[in-house]
Order: sequence, then C-alpha cells, then structure tokens
Amino acid sequence: MKREFQVVHPLDDVRERKIDMTALGPMRMTRSVRVSLLSLRAYLLLMLVLVVYHVLELAGLLGH
Repeated sequence: MKREFQVVHPLDDVRERKIDMTALGPMRMTRSVRVSLLSLRAYLLLMLVLVVYHVLELAGLLGH
C-alpha cells in the first residue's frame, strides 16, 4: 500500500479564523507568572547596568 501526501504552502492554504481580541477580557496572572516576569525585568535591568558600566569603563570615564 503506497501512501501519498499532498503538501500545501501556507500562502495557498485556507485562511484560519483569528480570535477576536476585543471580545477577550483582561487575563489574570498567576503568582508564578508574576514572579517570572519580575525576575525577567530585574535580569534585563542588571544586564543594562552592566553594559553601561562596561561602556563607561572602555571610555575611561571611571578612572580605574
């Protein structure tokens, strides 16, 4: 028994129905999501501070 598959390019496929975002209400964040987002924010701020420090160090503005 020979199996045949038909490949359809996404641009040629039937468009899927999208979700109406205006009908959705605000979503509640769980505690773990809130902690994860706050951790990500703290990490990004720390990386930004380290980049600024490194640039100032390379520019010779820190006097080290």
